Amino acid sequence: MSTVRLRGFGHRHPGRRRWAVRGVDLDIAHGERVALLGPSGAGKSTLLAALAGLLPPEAGDREGTVEIDGRDPREARDRVGIVFQDPQSQLVMERAGDDVAFGLENRGTPPDDIPRLVAAALDRVGFPYPPLRATSALSGGEQQRLALAGALVHGPGLLLLDEPTANLDPPGARLVREVLAAVGDTTQIVVEHRIAELTGQLDRIVVLEPGGGIRADGPPEKVFAEHGDALAADGVWVPGLPLPAHPAAGPPGEELLRAELLGFRPVFTGLHTTVRAAEALAVVGPNGAGKSTLARLLGGLLAPTDGRVAATAALAGPDADRPPHRWRARALAARIGSVFQNPAHQFVTARVRDELTLGAADPARADDLLVRLRLDALAGANPHTLSGGEQRRLSVATALAAAPRLLVLDEPTFGQDRRTWSELVALLAALRDEGHGVVAVTHDDAFRSALGARALRLGAREPAEAAR
Repeated sequence: MSTVRLRGFGHRHPGRRRWAVRGVDLDIAHGERVALLGPSGAGKSTLLAALAGLLPPEAGDREGTVEIDGRDPREARDRVGIVFQDPQSQLVMERAGDDVAFGLENRGTPPDDIPRLVAAALDRVGFPYPPLRATSALSGGEQQRLALAGALVHGPGLLLLDEPTANLDPPGARLVREVLAAVGDTTQIVVEHRIAELTGQLDRIVVLEPGGGIRADGPPEKVFAEHGDALAADGVWVPGLPLPAHPAAGPPGEELLRAELLGFRPVFTGLHTTVRAAEALAVVGPNGAGKSTLARLLGGLLAPTDGRVAATAALAGPDADRPPHRWRARALAARIGSVFQNPAHQFVTARVRDELTLGAADPARADDLLVRLRLDALAGANPHTLSGGEQRRLSVATALAAAPRLLVLDEPTFGQDRRTWSELVALLAALRDEGHGVVAVTHDDAFRSALGARALRLGAREPAEAAR
């Protein structure tokens, strides 16, 4: 059995004035399937970390109690499986099968049983490669599936999931929902902003209040019927509500970048595309198709193995005779802004405000972005201590503040509540209509539709080629 009980629980991270979560009283019975909702920054991920036993009392300020089956979560870790918001942070081995086996070995599973259990777990989540696949070669969505396999392989009594489908293509997200629906005799607590397709398999929705406590708790249909309008106003993704649209104000402008027979082996080859001013281009396709690799190629962060990326004089100026990956770093940053799939990989300062103003074209613009993207209360915080959604907002904000002629963004709306999502879309639409080019790798169909973005679809790699 795995029952959860919190009484007056609160946690404040070291160096923060604001409590991440506070005043939570909550009981979850064994076998219940519960979604935690709330605006970005309401403390959902912090609460999951506390339940996983990853927030010892000395790591910040603590109030109240947290119990799993009457025990401190640190004493119940053998019964808990967790999938973090950033799956890369929990992959510890070089090969996929070894990573799934790691938890079994630590629990003393008989060695003869481990290969069978690992294979079954990988198959269960639709992992597309053999166990010998290098974890460093996986896309973000593939890492997410591997992390889920590792969480499920030992049959946990409590399963904690932080945005389990956010990095997945639609078929992958559907498979994960089917896997979770089939997991029996397990308490499930999931944090998921886009809740519409998950509500049918939930028993309860618990909405955290950013200022502390719980705003709503009950069956999904009851919570949304009684609180839907207020929740939507505060940024919760309430199913069925329309989203704002920002079609382009005019036709696409001059060509900025051209890819000709572009390839990066063994990921893809022979790709052709153009990027234009005053246009949004959405790079779409299944996990593992090479979307993030293409973003790095277009952003000048990676040299192609085949073909070329050519910038026109409108973007390159005096460097028009050289590909972007051979430009000087200062020139590249001024002309092409990149937002990585993992935002923490691009932070270089110790404060949110410094990160935003470092490359800002106008300090006033940086201050405006702090407010519009609700980062002003975190201006003095270290970027690496932010939640996943807050880190994503900061990484996009730094690119917007610099206002380069071309923006290349990898999953810019990951982990965002409805209100911040709408702000990000509006900001990118405004930049596009000012004549900038926007390229976005995304699984977010609503984002692509809201911008009226042209789609560039990449196909899946052949399994034999991808496994090499």
